Amino acid sequence: MDNQNEQALITQLFKTEYRKIIAVLCKLFGIVHIEIAEDITNDTFLLATETWGLKGIPENPTAWLYAVAKNKTKDYFKRDRTFSEKIVVDFKENQNLSEEIQVDLSIKNINDSQLQMIFAICNPIIPAEAQIGLALRILCGFGIEEIAEAFLTNKETINKRLFRAKEKLRTENITIELPTERDLNIRLETVLATLYLLFNEGYHSRTQKNHLRKELCLEAMRLNYFLLDNETTNKPIVNALMALMCYHASRFDARINEIGEPILYDQQDKSLWNEELITKGNYYLLQSAKGNEVSKFHLEANIAFWHSTKIDNPRKWDNILQAYNQLLLIEYSPIAALNRTYALAQVKGKQIAIVEAEKLNLSKNHFYYSLLGNLYTNIDNAKAIENYEIALNLARTNADLLSISNYLYYLKERKHNN
Repeated sequence: MDNQNEQALITQLFKTEYRKIIAVLCKLFGIVHIEIAEDITNDTFLLATETWGLKGIPENPTAWLYAVAKNKTKDYFKRDRTFSEKIVVDFKENQNLSEEIQVDLSIKNINDSQLQMIFAICNPIIPAEAQIGLALRILCGFGIEEIAEAFLTNKETINKRLFRAKEKLRTENITIELPTERDLNIRLETVLATLYLLFNEGYHSRTQKNHLRKELCLEAMRLNYFLLDNETTNKPIVNALMALMCYHASRFDARINEIGEPILYDQQDKSLWNEELITKGNYYLLQSAKGNEVSKFHLEANIAFWHSTKIDNPRKWDNILQAYNQLLLIEYSPIAALNRTYALAQVKGKQIAIVEAEKLNLSKNHFYYSLLGNLYTNIDNAKAIENYEIALNLARTNADLLSISNYLYYLKERKHNN
């Protein structure tokens, strides 16, 4: 295998195995020693890079990584007696230091450890952005540069943010375990909120290069699946969020064109929608209906269901509008109110929607002016152009700039020809 393929394999294994090894080691050591777990895991992959380059890829690369991680952990215990004494007191009273430390990298323990790490990291004592950053680093195996790109910042800022978050988890003595039954629902809300934000970071990417970052969305879905796969955390609200993610993910290929420009919903090629993901979304939506709770995830999943329905239904936009009305009562947000206005235009016409939209007065949001541009088109094209030009000045990503420019060009050409 040549160096390029070898590096590609190591990069892929880093994505899939880093999070498993570090979750197990963090559970073994505790949050207080999270940096040591990171160091051992990083050293494991560094040794793979050095060794495989000289001796070639082992027959079972994953097993090789696990064996090295186990050996490095045992060596650390033997080498650092002070560390060993502190750890041993925590997880096994009166353990003989000569005994070998058991690093359990079985599938069950890996999955249990990752699920428990989700709750440890998605903790309301640290800011939401720090939760997402730690999730990307520890639970998803993302590099610092990748995380910095997702947040439109630099590596130094991300390193500081993660350091402060880990310090806070340490000082608060956060344990890596599932919450008690009494605390589960409250803690689950925080976890789901973090996964929802992580998915949205990918679905509405703020980076210059990409309008859609599928890898962030897929990681959010993967972490959500851990919750569904455990009887304790497989709640209706978790299914609702998974349904929402599946519906949105089903339209990935239709949302951007070949040069990365966003394609508006009503212009998407429905043949590109992923039927398998829509079917999965339907399954999880049905599962979410088993409880009595109606959360924002239930309502957003309901809206996404109608958006993912290929067959025209005369009640489609009425149902979407009703869901938005209920959503705003449960949890008001300016963006949800903005999206509701588009549904309102479909049901009651653009004139009524314009009145409602202008009441929002989201003067710093380019989506607001883009919507007004859309609503004014063919009613007052001069105002449509005016709003699109404001949106163009406020937009920051290349994809948004291109999309708005296209609408402006179309309207100005029509004005010129008339």
